[in-house]
Amino acid sequence: MPDPNQLADAIRSEATRLGFDLVGIAPAVSPAGFDHLQEWLRRGYAGEMSYMPRREEAYEHPSGVLPEVRSLIVVGLNYFDADYKSGQNETTSESNGRVARYAVGRGDYHDVLKTRLKQLGQFLQDELPECRTRSVVDTAPLLERDFAVLAGLGWFGKNTMLINKHIGSWFFLGALLTDAELTPDAPHATSHCGTCTRCLDACPTDAFPEPGVLDARRCISYLTIELRDQPIPEDLREGMGNWVFGCDICQDVCPWNRKAPPSTVDDFKPLADLTPADLRWLLSLDEDGFRQRFRGTPQFRTGRSGLLRNAAIAAGNSGDRSLIPALTQVAADPEELIRDAAAWALGRLGDSAVEATLTQPQLS
Repeated sequence: MPDPNQLADAIRSEATRLGFDLVGIAPAVSPAGFDHLQEWLRRGYAGEMSYMPRREEAYEHPSGVLPEVRSLIVVGLNYFDADYKSGQNETTSESNGRVARYAVGRGDYHDVLKTRLKQLGQFLQDELPECRTRSVVDTAPLLERDFAVLAGLGWFGKNTMLINKHIGSWFFLGALLTDAELTPDAPHATSHCGTCTRCLDACPTDAFPEPGVLDARRCISYLTIELRDQPIPEDLREGMGNWVFGCDICQDVCPWNRKAPPSTVDDFKPLADLTPADLRWLLSLDEDGFRQRFRGTPQFRTGRSGLLRNAAIAAGNSGDRSLIPALTQVAADPEELIRDAAAWALGRLGDSAVEATLTQPQLS
């Protein structure tokens, strides 16, 4: 049996070699944030993310993911790219849409992290053949951020993001669960946000009822990604600005992100057609065009109807009347979700646009 301290050091070295920017080890315990999660769910802040209350009990301990888990290796992978200034189109007077920085590359971060985590798991099993492991990136009932704090990787910002002193909050989290007993790192015990409330003040939809609490139902990321197959509430549409997938506002204003280092991962480098995204192009996509461009990327999650719904709302917020023909075209789309957003957008751009919409046949 390898010495737990030496094995932990070897794991950290291997994680760094694999390209992870952060790595720490946490014990398999009930996370401190479980009570907070229960209260958050009770308040209804999860919105339509029904999978969370459905799996509520599993979040109480990582054994809900790996029954005999003893340790968690928590890793962070930086996705920041200085070439993409997501705040460059702060006004909504252009015919461009904005995509969250994490989703502008050619790859899906789930796949990128899972590949590296599996390699890390193989390394551990080579060192300790009898051990069991399981890789987790977002999809399992695990409070990754709580275990990241326990592993010493950072603290919770007031916008609920995990913040690290050296790379800010522009990073993905993943975890490798194992039944091996590993020497844990010291937890990160303090917050370094002080009296700063820039992230809270900057949110255009008032998604933070209090510091450290996110009402997902009002969050632009939730509205553009998680709220599928439903119209976006009208009182929140204007606040969405020209975001068509996700949102970076609360991270853009965070002082800890001012000196974020660039990512070294090619799959995260911004693609020209998403930085920014041309709204006319998005609104012109048929099902085949959507699938060909976005299969294998984060945007595929919304489906064509969700992405074009978002693009139509961004167009309505743009003030750009040159988008009226594109909106008029999708006002006759077979998808009711798209038609509804297009009609709203045309109404925002002027009465004549609404009249044009009414002359279009409603396809069934």
